[in-house]
Amino acid sequence: MKKERIFREILENFKKKKIFFQNELSKNCNISIGLVNKTIKTLEQLGCIQIKQRGFIIINPKKILLYWASIRNLNKDIIYQTFSDKSIIEIEKSMPQGIFTAYSGFKYKFKNIPSDYSEVFIYADKEEIEKRFPKNNKKPNIFVLKSDEHLKKFKQIPLSQLYVDLWNINTWYAQEFLKSLEEKMHGILE
Repeated sequence: MKKERIFREILENFKKKKIFFQNELSKNCNISIGLVNKTIKTLEQLGCIQIKQRGFIIINPKKILLYWASIRNLNKDIIYQTFSDKSIIEIEKSMPQGIFTAYSGFKYKFKNIPSDYSEVFIYADKEEIEKRFPKNNKKPNIFVLKSDEHLKKFKQIPLSQLYVDLWNINTWYAQEFLKSLEEKMHGILE
């Protein structure tokens, strides 16, 4: 969903910027000004932003994050899934270039984990992963997510993207990771 780029851009930059401009968002996210304006209107109606004469300011970043998490459909972005009997560490080491999210993303960002986990989620090239991990009909433990050029600007998974991805995974340990991430984000979204 292209409007997710807007949420990501805002949430990754609101501490550095006093005011956002629609034209700048359109350019940075590579999306139409019409979609930017429509998304900004929704955020204004939710009470997340305040429109000013030349742009808008963020008044409730946490509400933007929670709105994004509630409309995110992670399953829709899965472009490849398979099973590997390798250990999670071996799977992660065997991955081509990409951006880890969920459990692996958390691990590489914070150098620790709140719980063991048994799946790997990555934004990467489907073909490269398919070569390394051929299709297997067992319950998948490798999930390749569709990326976009905006996400590729980041070296690691942005905090906001990590949060909404974990929010959308239905495992008990995803909730442990989310709880730990919320503690780490405390004060950031205020």
